[in-house]
Amino acid sequence: MPVVVSDAEVTLADVLSLRLAVDEPLADGTELVLRNRATAVESRVPLGAPGVQAREAALAVSLAPLELGPGRWDTYLQQGASRTRLRSVDPGFSLDHLDAYALSRRTLAYRAYRTRNGFLALKIDDARPAAEVRSVWFREGRFEVTGLLAFTGLDDDEARHEARLALRRSRPDAELTSVATVQGVRFHAALSLCDVLAAAPDQTGTWEPSLRVRGVDTPLRLGSRLDDVDGKRRRLHYPAAQIDGVPIRPCYTADDELRIEVGG
Repeated sequence: MPVVVSDAEVTLADVLSLRLAVDEPLADGTELVLRNRATAVESRVPLGAPGVQAREAALAVSLAPLELGPGRWDTYLQQGASRTRLRSVDPGFSLDHLDAYALSRRTLAYRAYRTRNGFLALKIDDARPAAEVRSVWFREGRFEVTGLLAFTGLDDDEARHEARLALRRSRPDAELTSVATVQGVRFHAALSLCDVLAAAPDQTGTWEPSLRVRGVDTPLRLGSRLDDVDGKRRRLHYPAAQIDGVPIRPCYTADDELRIEVGG
């Protein structure tokens, strides 16, 4: 039976909300099957009577009770012995929704999305508090970064929070800090590139930035995950700044965490 997802969203309450375009009503006993792409582990959800109207069905599935682990989960409808992978015409992507979703403190973050070949899938990540990068640049000899505090539970209001940007590297060990501005969940931070070179002269290497915010238990790693661009190390390249002839550039790791590369 042809089934197409016309609208897909994980709500702020971690409910997978789907609207399906169908050629015929869904049969009693139909199940939604979520299958982990890496392990082939499956979770089945009986749909009961989904309330079919003319050529469409609306479904709502609470995800937290399913105890799904991190990873990518493909979606299917199971009707008796027949299994249909769910096609989707909805990209399932909204920056505004992702920002709102990240304001709550969570342990897992769920996202519905359309795969490259047009099927509905779920992406599940550990939701550790983090500093989500929105802009990063070098200007006037400084490294500057702005973004959003994600999964900290802080309110998106006008309250100011004491904060510091830290830049750290190993071999040899070195650390620099500077005052950062945090208002509500929005942050801005900057640090002198000359100070970076002076902290480890004649040493190439990679520096790891983090944000320390009063009221948040652990330092927040700087990264960029609340969008639809996975693998930024391959896809996103910044020009290098030259400080005393030494190239310095921002880059991302394979896990989409921000780093500062000096030399090389």
